[in-house]
Amino acid sequence: MKQQYFAEFIGTFIMVFAGTAAIVVNDINNGVITHLGIAIAFGLVVTGMIYALGDISGAHINPAVSLAFWMARRFPTNELLPYVSSQISGAICASLLVYLLFPDHNGLGATQPAGTLVQSLLMEIILSFMLMLTIINVATGAKEKGIMAGVAIGGVVALCALFGGPVSGASMNPARSIGPALVSGQLTALWIYIIGPVIGMGLAILCCRCVREKECCRPSSISH
Repeated sequence: MKQQYFAEFIGTFIMVFAGTAAIVVNDINNGVITHLGIAIAFGLVVTGMIYALGDISGAHINPAVSLAFWMARRFPTNELLPYVSSQISGAICASLLVYLLFPDHNGLGATQPAGTLVQSLLMEIILSFMLMLTIINVATGAKEKGIMAGVAIGGVVALCALFGGPVSGASMNPARSIGPALVSGQLTALWIYIIGPVIGMGLAILCCRCVREKECCRPSSISH
C-alpha cells in the first residue's frame, strides 16, 4: 500500500471515529458534549488531520473532495479509486470500533434527515459547496496543506456542522456517512449523503473556474 493510501485510510478513520464517537457519547450522557461541542469536534479533527497528513496524501479524507480535485484536473485518474477505497475502508473500520465500544447505541453517529429528504439533500449540496469552495482556494494542487489551510477548512467544517447539523446531519462526506450507515444498518437515506456532497463540490469547482484565473483547474496543476 502506498503511503498516501494508508494516510487517507488512517485520516478518514480518525475523523469518523472522533466525530461519530462524540455524537454517541453525547447521546448516552444526556447531552454532555452539546451540539456545539460536536461541531467543534468535527472541525478540530479535520484540522488536525490536515496538518498531520496534508503533505503525504493531501488529507482529502473525503471521496467527494477527491472527485472534485479530479474534476478540477488537479488529481490523476489512476489515483481516484485507490483514494476513495481507502477513505471508505477507514470510515467503516472507525464505525466498527465505535460499535465495539458502544454496542447498545442504535445510530452510531449515522447522518439522518431531520426534515424532508429534499430539504436534507439541498442542505448537503449547499454545505458541500461551501466546504469545497474553501478547499480549492486554499489547497496547493490537490493537497490540503499550508500554514492556514487546516484552520480555514476545519473552521468551515465546524461552521457547517453548527447550523446544518440539526437539518441534515451536515455530513459533506460520503465516507463519513457510509461507515456508520453500513455498520448500524441505517441505509434508507444514505443516497442523500453520497449524491449531495458530490453535486455540491462539483458546483464549487464550476464556480471556481468562473472566479479564478484560467490556469486554476488545468492539468498543469496536478501534484501527484
